[in-house]
Amino acid sequence: MTSTAEQARSIIAGTPADTADVEAATTAAVEAFASYRATSPAQRADFLEAVAAEIEADKDAIIEAAVAESSLPLARITGEVGRTTGQLRMFAGVVRQGDHLGVRIDPAMPDRAPLPRSDIRQRMVPLGPVAVFGASNFPLAFSTAGGDTASALAAGCPVVVKGHPAHPRAGVLVASAIARAVESQGLHAGTFSFLLAADGRSGIELGQALVQDPRITAVSFTGSRAGGLALVETASKRAVPIPVYAEMSSINPVVVLPGALAEADTTAFARAYVGSLTLGAGQFCTNPGLLFLPAGEAGDAFLAAAAAAVAEATGQRMLTPGIAAAYTSGTQALEDTDGVRRVGRGTDGGEHAPAPVVSEAPVELLTQADSAVAHEVFGASGVVVRYDDVDGLLPRLADLEGQLTATVHATAADSADAAKLLPVLELKAGRILFNGWPTGVEVGHAMVHGGPFPATSDSRTTSVGSLAIERFQRPVAYQDVPADLLPDALRDDNPWGLTRRIDGTLEA
Repeated sequence: MTSTAEQARSIIAGTPADTADVEAATTAAVEAFASYRATSPAQRADFLEAVAAEIEADKDAIIEAAVAESSLPLARITGEVGRTTGQLRMFAGVVRQGDHLGVRIDPAMPDRAPLPRSDIRQRMVPLGPVAVFGASNFPLAFSTAGGDTASALAAGCPVVVKGHPAHPRAGVLVASAIARAVESQGLHAGTFSFLLAADGRSGIELGQALVQDPRITAVSFTGSRAGGLALVETASKRAVPIPVYAEMSSINPVVVLPGALAEADTTAFARAYVGSLTLGAGQFCTNPGLLFLPAGEAGDAFLAAAAAAVAEATGQRMLTPGIAAAYTSGTQALEDTDGVRRVGRGTDGGEHAPAPVVSEAPVELLTQADSAVAHEVFGASGVVVRYDDVDGLLPRLADLEGQLTATVHATAADSADAAKLLPVLELKAGRILFNGWPTGVEVGHAMVHGGPFPATSDSRTTSVGSLAIERFQRPVAYQDVPADLLPDALRDDNPWGLTRRIDGTLEA
């Protein structure tokens, strides 16, 4: 009889999965959980590094497949391989250091008056099997072995990935690399599974079955608002609801302050904006979809330069025909909106490569909930809104939905206005940038790639950076547990050499 672990391993071959495969994968993940969560920091870190090495060993085939399936350029996909393996190695370092375990020890105080204090110790434990949904726009870094998978594995959670149908071959190749690392490190095969649907409709059914499965304890997702909210609803209706960490939609407002505009090389500044807007066919969740520009001659000059820059741009082939069709529909909805004016348009780049567009809209449209101006158009479409003064702009910013990023262009002359913006923007976005453009997310310890709804379904987390590991953990306190039964992380002799908080004070 075939074991559930063997069934889960066979799924990685890339044959279309069904609900029976979901059950096999999640059952194997539960079987793997006990032994995987018990791995030491060194063992788990070695595994993550082994995954990175296996991906690098197959990188030529992975890159070839991802380029062919996504239409993204070779340099972009090559960079994604580096980002993917870099994330894995970063989390290996996090695991070895052990701070993510959040160890706190309050030693017993038997002589304390008026009441003695028990010995209380706390650490973070992994939630259990995690479902990861691969993203369309990042075939590697946000998909099979991307940040969600890396952070969940680092936390001690087995992972079941639902591969994205836009890049199936790349997904299978990466999944096979992870499976080799699982085997070489002597881990249970159910530590990682990969499910691939036959088509879009079966993919929706497969995803829903995965989230409904009682063995899954958390979900991570990167994609559309409709897709993310559907998973959130499913998870909330389970007999035991589970968290869904969904990254969904964002228009990433950019505020140009008067001093920055006055000191800028107008042509270069406008080209930088259009360059960010059209990067990767605009298929970044941090695309600058909304730009606030001062009224007046300097703003007029910037807008004219942006129109000229976008007119020189050619549409790039988008990830899928469906994404290209949605972009065309979104830009048409903008054009059909009363008060919206097309500023400039590039040229079509061929099949599924629609032209980039920059539009201008009155600020009043932002307050209309059903206005196309306030909705994300996934692709190279930007809307410019003019404003008279920062004091008048503040309530408009406060009315925006939650965002992944907010950007401010300012000089020293704008300091007073910038100080007014920050308290508003930090309530609206997970990352605030100055004098840059939001496309491009550094993977590191301080990065936040998240934000208030609907940018994400849980604004307390990030999907990029070492803090992402906390999504898949929960705290447990141990009171008066006998020394010989304490987990290694909480023992007095500290065998793992962790940094711990002892009676409120950090100690090595």
